[in-house]
Amino acid sequence: MAREAALATQEEMLHVGKSMQQLVIGMPKETSFQERRVALAPESVALLVSRGHDVIIESGAGAESNFTDHDYSENGGKVVYDKKEVFKSNIIMKVSPPSLEEIEMMPGKQTIISALNLPVQSKESFVQMSNKKITAIAWDYIQDKQGIYPIVRAMGEIAGNTSIMLAAEYLSQHTGGRGLMLGGITGVRPTEVVIIGAGTVGENAARAAMGLGASVKVFDNSIYKLKRIQNDLGIHLWTSTIQPSELKKALSNADVVIGAIRSKTGRTPVVVSDEMVQQMKQGSVIIDVSIDRGGCFETSEVTYHENPVYRRHGVIHYCVPNIAARVSRTASYALSNIFAPVILDLGDEGGIVNLIRNQKGFRNGVYLYHGTLTNEDIAKNFDLSWKPLELLIEAI
Repeated sequence: MAREAALATQEEMLHVGKSMQQLVIGMPKETSFQERRVALAPESVALLVSRGHDVIIESGAGAESNFTDHDYSENGGKVVYDKKEVFKSNIIMKVSPPSLEEIEMMPGKQTIISALNLPVQSKESFVQMSNKKITAIAWDYIQDKQGIYPIVRAMGEIAGNTSIMLAAEYLSQHTGGRGLMLGGITGVRPTEVVIIGAGTVGENAARAAMGLGASVKVFDNSIYKLKRIQNDLGIHLWTSTIQPSELKKALSNADVVIGAIRSKTGRTPVVVSDEMVQQMKQGSVIIDVSIDRGGCFETSEVTYHENPVYRRHGVIHYCVPNIAARVSRTASYALSNIFAPVILDLGDEGGIVNLIRNQKGFRNGVYLYHGTLTNEDIAKNFDLSWKPLELLIEAI
């Protein structure tokens, strides 16, 4: 009888796909200086809740972006007043990196998604997260299927457009500028704008300036980027590699200079010397978007939203590191539109381990995996041990 049963046609066993994991997502109030953005807008909270996830929001988290507690609760979020409750969530969403005090609130074995922002990090923060077996993902390192950094690009678009708005404000007589309108009108010489860097920030700054009628010159050492920006803008654009003599000449005639160089690792290179700034027009404007990584002007010093400008050699300098926070509501929507699908994928894949294994772009953002440091640059910078993420995944 048993033998007959064994020889009988058997029911085919199908592969059982990964089951969706219900997530508890925590969004604390940002405490970093000048950070006004928030990781999730109320509409994205509603989307996550509709898919069966719980979202816990610290009271006042969205205030700096003009999102009220009522906005979040009406969209299904649970608003709490105790920050520790938020940090008990298995997924924590932040804009800025967690502080030592915030890491202390975490019970451990959780996932945190935030910016890495290496220049302001401390060795102790990595050690604490490692001890608590935290998996940490830097949103500024997450890539999409085309290899693009979507969040960096979105923030770059905002910074590029906003930099031209700022330049227009500080060129006016009211703010002590040269009394110029950024752009041009019939019969009047157009404003001259020099942009150093042909990446996302530079391209959007160029587009905004040209849209107003300004004369624009773009410098970058990448011929590929210079060709791309010409093609993307669809018109002939004056471009050049960063040759000191040519740059110095352009700066001496400029009304506005935008520093938009981004270094992949480490400090942004200084390409504009003190002497070059001295040769610029009195009352001209420098917007150093690169200041978050040291700045590309020798005369740049970090400033703040409350007191954003200073004069050096008669030139107005705007050197606020977090320009996107100036338009925090717009920036928050941009972040939220990218974060929400990532979290949905995380739940649909059945958890963080599967998402890291199956999505290369998301995997690129991981710098701590269950407490093990996986980023070589961080390890070298803070003299810490590390292991390649691929080896850790294969060991599962």
